[in-house]
Amino acid sequence: MTMAEQDSTTLESPAEGRVVAEPRGHLLLIIIDRPKKLNGFSPPMLEQLALAYTELEHRQTYRCGVLLANGANFTAGLELDKLAAVFTAGRPLFPPGAVDPVSLHPPMRRKPLVAAVQGVCFTLGIELMLAADIVIAADDCRFAQLEIKRGIIPSQGGTIRLVERAGWGNAQRYLLTGDEFDANEAYRLGLVQEVVPAGTERERTIAIAQTIAEQAPLAVRASLASSRQFLDLGPIAAATMLDAAQQRLCASEDFQEGVHSFRERRKGIFRGR
Repeated sequence: MTMAEQDSTTLESPAEGRVVAEPRGHLLLIIIDRPKKLNGFSPPMLEQLALAYTELEHRQTYRCGVLLANGANFTAGLELDKLAAVFTAGRPLFPPGAVDPVSLHPPMRRKPLVAAVQGVCFTLGIELMLAADIVIAADDCRFAQLEIKRGIIPSQGGTIRLVERAGWGNAQRYLLTGDEFDANEAYRLGLVQEVVPAGTERERTIAIAQTIAEQAPLAVRASLASSRQFLDLGPIAAATMLDAAQQRLCASEDFQEGVHSFRERRKGIFRGR
């Protein structure tokens, strides 16, 4: 068990908060745990978050990550007073060499991640969820990219991914005002994929992650990689890589299992080989 792998129910969250990585079969639950402070991120929590993402990426057992938060709120964002010096000095929020939770700088996550958000989801909260692959929002969720009200800009992907998902005008509507918006607006903008009754978001998110974890792991990662190649390189370059990726998958044991399960009309049992 690593430092991050603890049951979030066994210990009271310390005053500075913590991020807990909780194994659940082929899933790794990554849990933000500082509910008394609206799950605001302290410097130690940022390091723990990156270490949990690194654990997800490097341990073969895990096929999908789940980003959650304890309590009524996802996160109010960063403790700006404790991190002002980091921004002033131009230092990264996350430790060098660890997987970047906002997928802006290498090393980056290659395994899928599903996020559940509830209550307050401000600043870094939006950036973390937009760096995930699928987001489930509780119907009580409140979103805001508030940095403009503090004299700074979103520096963990907000200015990029809001435009990517919502379009220019929709993104600027909230980036330039810092105004709040609700779960239905987030759904309209394409920032979240489902809105569910508050209190059910965790169960729904884990269920989706479990479904992903039951698929062929090599194919899941290859599918994610192809989609990212499209975003990074454009459709022509991404298309030229498809045949080679498919050829590699066809040489895998999982593909043979996929063929057998098709013939036998059953679910495949995949091993990631």
